[in-house]
Amino acid sequence: MRQRAYTLMEIMIAVLIMGVLAAVAIPNFVNARVRARQKTCISNMIQLETAKEQWATENKKSTGDACMLSDIIGPGLHIRTSPSCPAGGTYSVNAVGTKASCTLSAAPELHALP
Repeated sequence: MRQRAYTLMEIMIAVLIMGVLAAVAIPNFVNARVRARQKTCISNMIQLETAKEQWATENKKSTGDACMLSDIIGPGLHIRTSPSCPAGGTYSVNAVGTKASCTLSAAPELHALP
């Protein structure tokens, strides 16, 4: 009886196909992670911006009045816990009428409110 086995050529073709698939999939996976971090960061800044506007309305603050993270984040306030940037940036609430920002707003991922 003769046993059937894979030839070297068949194995090389299978490895080549897996290499091509990996070459296509890995960069797309990395880009998807970068986009997900960017969208999460922007969502967090929108949450901060909304809380800041509510705080300003409740406390009769006008454009240009200072707002600190401690004014809107904490137990019993608009946001319970401080959100964190998934890429490691830090948030600034900024004054009323000025958009919240992330320290990674100048990074290639552009963590900035539109």
